[in-house]
Amino acid sequence: MKNIKVLGSGCANCKATLARIETVARAKGVAVTLEKVEDFAQIASYGVMSTPGVVIDGKVVHAGGIPEQKQIESWL
Repeated sequence: MKNIKVLGSGCANCKATLARIETVARAKGVAVTLEKVEDFAQIASYGVMSTPGVVIDGKVVHAGGIPEQKQIESWL
């Protein structure tokens, strides 16, 4: 099971990123745990300066903008 965190303030792009990851994971049958991180100190601890950011199993894989479906599929 992959542990995925979406980093961001709760903006529309952050919510869309969370929803897109959830949809792709469900479609691929991949078990994931999704967590929304809105604490700025925690976001900064990952070195993410532009949100939404995506962290998978402790590694930053994306920052800034909504990731494309194909990109999410490659992470999973």
